[in-house]
Amino acid sequence: MRNSLLLLLAGAVVALAEPAPPTPGQLADAYYAKGLAAEKAGDVGGARTAYTQALKANPRHANCRYRLKELELNKATIAKKGRELQFDKVIIPVIQIDGATLQESLTALSTMIAKESKGKLTPNFIIQDPNGNFARSKINLNLKGLPASAVIKYMLTQSNAKARYDEHAVVIMPK
Repeated sequence: MRNSLLLLLAGAVVALAEPAPPTPGQLADAYYAKGLAAEKAGDVGGARTAYTQALKANPRHANCRYRLKELELNKATIAKKGRELQFDKVIIPVIQIDGATLQESLTALSTMIAKESKGKLTPNFIIQDPNGNFARSKINLNLKGLPASAVIKYMLTQSNAKARYDEHAVVIMPK
């Protein structure tokens, strides 16, 4: 009976001991998941780093090798998506525009985005309008609590324009 009690006590102590460190496969899977999340967020550098770490842990991780090759092939598209997603994170509490030009509206929005993101995002809007159509179109908005990306879409719709999210600027052009 005493030996049974000692065995039970020893088993409880072992169960409370520190967990075993992750295996190389588990570590690779964790880095792989981190890489997928970074890729989805548009963070090419973060995804590349995570996939490389996964391959260091398990050089035979086939999915990771595939994603790393795909990342290199599609890095421009992934980075563009990441730049667009930045505008989803900034919520504009209130924006009221009545009869302003697209340029004036984008300037006001840029200031709001910089303020609401606490300086982390300061968009550079560039208008490419060879025919001067945007100078004639007027923007009218009365919106509350929307992401900056939605505000941009409303402005673009009213101006019959589209946007291209380049590395250093958001280029606005006719549709």
